[in-house]
Amino acid sequence: MIYIVEDDASIRGLEEYALQNSGYTVKGFENGESCLEECHKQVPQLIVLDVMLPGEDGFSVLRRLRASGPAKSVPVIMVTAKASEIDVVTGLDCGADDYISKPFGVMEFISRVKAVLRRAEKKQEERLQYGPISLDEGTHTVQVSGKGISLTYKEYSLLRLLLRHAEKVLPRETIMKEVWDTEFFGESRTLDMHVRTLRQKLGDAGSLVRTVRKVGYCLSEREEAGES
Repeated sequence: MIYIVEDDASIRGLEEYALQNSGYTVKGFENGESCLEECHKQVPQLIVLDVMLPGEDGFSVLRRLRASGPAKSVPVIMVTAKASEIDVVTGLDCGADDYISKPFGVMEFISRVKAVLRRAEKKQEERLQYGPISLDEGTHTVQVSGKGISLTYKEYSLLRLLLRHAEKVLPRETIMKEVWDTEFFGESRTLDMHVRTLRQKLGDAGSLVRTVRKVGYCLSEREEAGES
């Protein structure tokens, strides 16, 4: 589903027609407020947002969208008759993913939409999520319940491995090989130390990293997966 926010009915109709002919499901809105309300009911794949809107302008709508809500990560293409550098910079600084100026050709419009959706899909593939823990491989950042935390390189690598194999028990030997690239398993105290500090930094979510006695570790919400 793609949302189009455009007060000019003729332009909105053209954009809807072009997208529908390209196989997309589309819903149009005359103002930003109605779009934001709809985002709480159904999160779209993409929002095409005009800058010059009645009442609240597109920049303000985008700031509200990025601040909170279920659609705060949805990609946005800004559309406007303004083509000055400051307007483009303002839109990008507010969190826009692309910017297209009127008048534009239908082929260019569809091409921009497809490009933004491809980038969004790739970015989604780079994100690992389990419960409140989120790891973005593209930016090498980790969040717990939406709040960023700082990890060392090895803690990050350890968490990434656990996230990639969530609900599966990883033997100590496997973890040491994947994270430390060593065949020497006698130094498992190094692993235990890193698990301890990782749990501390994850806060309440640290309990999800479970110890499986005499085997290894597992990222799981199930207590029977091991002993914390």
